[in-house]
Amino acid sequence: MIRFIFVVLFVISFLIFSIPLLIAEWILGHFNQDAKNRSSLAIVNWAFRQCLKITGVRVTVLGEENVPKDQAVLYVANHRSFFDILLTYVRVPSPTGFISKKEMEKFPLLRNWMRNLHCLFLDRENIRQGMETILKGIEKLKSGISIFIFPEGTRNKVNDSFLPFHGGSFKLAEKSGCPIIPVSLNNTADIFEDHFPKIKKAHVIIEYGKPIVIKELPPENKKNLAVYVSDQIKSMYLKNKALVQ
Repeated sequence: MIRFIFVVLFVISFLIFSIPLLIAEWILGHFNQDAKNRSSLAIVNWAFRQCLKITGVRVTVLGEENVPKDQAVLYVANHRSFFDILLTYVRVPSPTGFISKKEMEKFPLLRNWMRNLHCLFLDRENIRQGMETILKGIEKLKSGISIFIFPEGTRNKVNDSFLPFHGGSFKLAEKSGCPIIPVSLNNTADIFEDHFPKIKKAHVIIEYGKPIVIKELPPENKKNLAVYVSDQIKSMYLKNKALVQ
């Protein structure tokens, strides 16, 4: 329970005391957007790393060499924990935005940092707004900003299972031409969700699969892209399950 309290206190403190930084980032963005992108990434990554230190999580990373450093990509991952975002975001090599549920826009200061990081807010109940979000994501990918998405649409609460991947998520890669990086996350719910409200030390395994270039896939895999990517992530997940201790 003490770790949970410390994480909450740190997050609240960071959001409050980072107000001058938000102002500085806003000014910087008027002169040099690329510098703002990278400084915002560094600031938030520092905060995320402190949160992860408090949890005591031990992370094993596999296949990180598969992530291109010179182009935008669409990261696609399974989703079991709030900590999935922290665990993966501290490892991105370049500015990257998450696609998040629209409800996150309700939180002041947090939404400002999310916007600085090019996060997009998706209204799952509004089809038209959802399409607008996808179009914005395509433009960001074309401009060099990577996008991270959890195509299950919500956190899966059943251990060692996968919800169906929403096919619309993959329009981001289809229309922008960027590679897809499948990401497998093992045991992340053991940090928090499996024993709410306690946070405990856990061993997490993250694996990055080889880039998937849609135009190079056989027609059958292109047609069933969501299933194909899901199968890649499941394969890594089941392989790595034995490594979790």
